[in-house]
Amino acid sequence: MADRTEDELWDLYTKDREKTGKSHRRGDDMKDGEYHLVIHVCIFNSQNQLLVQQRQPFKEGWSNMWDVTVGGSALQGENSYQAAERELFEEIGLKLDLSDTRPNFTINFAHGFDDYYILEREVDLDQLHLQEEEVQAVRWVGKEEALQMKEQGTMIPYWFLDKLFDIRGMFGSHEIP
Repeated sequence: MADRTEDELWDLYTKDREKTGKSHRRGDDMKDGEYHLVIHVCIFNSQNQLLVQQRQPFKEGWSNMWDVTVGGSALQGENSYQAAERELFEEIGLKLDLSDTRPNFTINFAHGFDDYYILEREVDLDQLHLQEEEVQAVRWVGKEEALQMKEQGTMIPYWFLDKLFDIRGMFGSHEIP
């Protein structure tokens, strides 16, 4: 399969999150004042366990590390929920309708906005189809195990990882049928 980064285009935004009408090719350097949209989806089950994925060893950035359920950049023409739906389907084969769902929170970073969706859903791991280019494994982890993995250096060190478990079910997390 060809490297999708070669032809991946993102919409560019102002600092106020307004589209500029310009696009950016993934992998090119971003200029000051250019921003793009990233999403992460965190799926929890009824036991307050987070569905995590292990990145492939050959994946650039955080190789072999465990990560939240899915994440990635919005492609040109996509809004936040469309990017979340696409990433869920591409990375783990889960098709969800998020058209009535807003992100629970956004973290701003140097060149963009990162929307986080906290969803509640029972997911049968045996029914998932993992994207070979991105994901090598998935599993459920509780808060203590996730924090242990972070401490051991096997989980991406999100500074707010413990808070994800604490706010699940609060502040508008979404139960998705």
